[in-house]
Amino acid sequence: MAIVDMYIRKLSLEDENNDSVFLWGARQVGKTTLLEQIYPQARYYDLLQVKEFERFLRKPSLLSEELESMKEGDLVIIDEIQKVPQLLDEIHALIHKKKIRFILSGSSPRKLIRSGANLLGGRALKKILFPLVSSEIPDFDLVKAVNNGMIPRHYMISNPWERFRAYIGVYLNEEIREEALSRNLKSFSRFLEVAAMSNGEMIVYKNIAQDCGIDHRTVKDYFEILKDTLIGYLIPGFTATVKRRAILAPKFYFFDVGIANYLLNRKNILPGTEIFGHSFEHLIIQELIAWLGYTQSIENITYWRTSSGYEVDAIIGNGRIAIEIKSTDEVKSRHLKGLKAFTEDFPQARTIVVSLDKYARIMNGVEIIPVGQFMKALWNSEII
Repeated sequence: MAIVDMYIRKLSLEDENNDSVFLWGARQVGKTTLLEQIYPQARYYDLLQVKEFERFLRKPSLLSEELESMKEGDLVIIDEIQKVPQLLDEIHALIHKKKIRFILSGSSPRKLIRSGANLLGGRALKKILFPLVSSEIPDFDLVKAVNNGMIPRHYMISNPWERFRAYIGVYLNEEIREEALSRNLKSFSRFLEVAAMSNGEMIVYKNIAQDCGIDHRTVKDYFEILKDTLIGYLIPGFTATVKRRAILAPKFYFFDVGIANYLLNRKNILPGTEIFGHSFEHLIIQELIAWLGYTQSIENITYWRTSSGYEVDAIIGNGRIAIEIKSTDEVKSRHLKGLKAFTEDFPQARTIVVSLDKYARIMNGVEIIPVGQFMKALWNSEII
């Protein structure tokens, strides 16, 4: 863990083998700040700087020439590596011949993968930096997180609306143009608005295509772009139950609840409202995804919904843990219907409701855990 400004980030970039690392993460989640503060003595290249970008694009071999005098184990950081994929051949050779360690950061591996760039043949670990999580923030404020989201620059201020606007503008104008979609920017912008309305919901591609006025295959491609650029998550349906027929369609969540709030024009979200319930669920899903990522868990997250309407918000692994997320301050028996239906197929599952209850309790075999207690237990590895 590393202390970055006031936040203690959970991501570790060290391992026992001192391997090189690809560090990915959506824009402004804190990659550059993290690297500059952990490794102030490292050789640092920022490809967002126009002069740096242009000279390496013109002559990638400059990197090998400039690093010729470095010794085994020395660290080099290259930020926004996806902007000059040609550098990866030089990096591969430097790792092999000189045993230099690299940390290569960027907002998305998509461009590198699509260009067929050298991904170093397994010589670099893959790490993802997520937005902030509750355990990284001293005096974590749930209502603030539900409203502002967990991107550091957004969480820390009282009204992040203008920063949201700038963030979306930069994303559209830079990320999407780099994905060779500039001719379709208008249709993608409309898609982004419709995708926001689908946040936390099952994705029906044909319905969204009709709303956007584009082909359903294009809609599917756009969702893949959001996923590959780490702007959104597609949560698959859990289908291993036998007694009840499960729905296959994935659910979609933006990577940060604050971004979804902006796109949906949700402001001043207060406990007790329906909107708070949607954003509260999104925040807990964010925490679960980050925990699975940072711990490099082999288990994944799915959700379960049946054709008859039973639903559980999050299933961990092959039915080992089932989690329902309710923003009520008193969980009642009617809130347990989905979990009870799920346990007909998985009676050994640990069943949990995350809520705003004041105290933890057990209700009909289901653990009711207040959200603050749940978040602490999650990051103490007591949930998963």
